[in-house]
Amino acid sequence: MHINLPDKRYYRIGEVAKAFDVNASLIRFWDKEFDAIKPKKNNKGNRLFTQEDVKNIQMIYHLVKEKGFTLEGARKKLKSKPEIIKDNHSIILRLEAIKAELLLIKNQL
Repeated sequence: MHINLPDKRYYRIGEVAKAFDVNASLIRFWDKEFDAIKPKKNNKGNRLFTQEDVKNIQMIYHLVKEKGFTLEGARKKLKSKPEIIKDNHSIILRLEAIKAELLLIKNQL
């Protein structure tokens, strides 16, 4: 899944939720459930997600929503082999970008 976020230092929870097409409550829930997501909080208590947090949310989204893992299964997978999952996920993202580009070229022909 390719997400479309501007290049910023911090993202608000609404921006992240909109990018993944989920409710903000799901992002808040995953924040509590997964140690990999560590958003900063401002004085008001609003969550501010870094680009690393967004990448971790993207991996969790891939495991839970696309692969069908349970939360416990995704948690174990992230803890057991985090480097392999990050590498595989980055390969999948690159392949999806290539596919989208090829489809665009095909439609232009």
